[in-house]
Amino acid sequence: MKKQAEDWIASADKDLSAAEILIKENASLTNIVTFHCQQAIEKYLKAFLIENDILLIRTHDLVKLNGMIKEVKDLGLNEEELVVINEIYIDSIHQDESGSIHESTSDDRQAKEFIEFAKEVKAMIV
Repeated sequence: MKKQAEDWIASADKDLSAAEILIKENASLTNIVTFHCQQAIEKYLKAFLIENDILLIRTHDLVKLNGMIKEVKDLGLNEEELVVINEIYIDSIHQDESGSIHESTSDDRQAKEFIEFAKEVKAMIV
């Protein structure tokens, strides 16, 4: 595996570990867990792109990254789940026109599902 891809995977693994620690320690931090799951999935997908000599673009959009991957190989990722994770992630880092943050929320069950989904993405990439 290319060194740059390995670096992305190592960084993704840290996000995944953070998500797992947070969900065990504090169930009220589900949006932060989702944030780290999004980051892990994004980095795993970027590692796949690098490994397959596809030029990275600057984006956090999981659906867009998955679309780029589909040009090489369809991993069969659940796009609906990618959309939901994207929405919660974007809400966690952006404010609306009034300057307020209106976070989409994820509950404990959903956050745990996102952790499992991130692990599935990793298994497909590595």
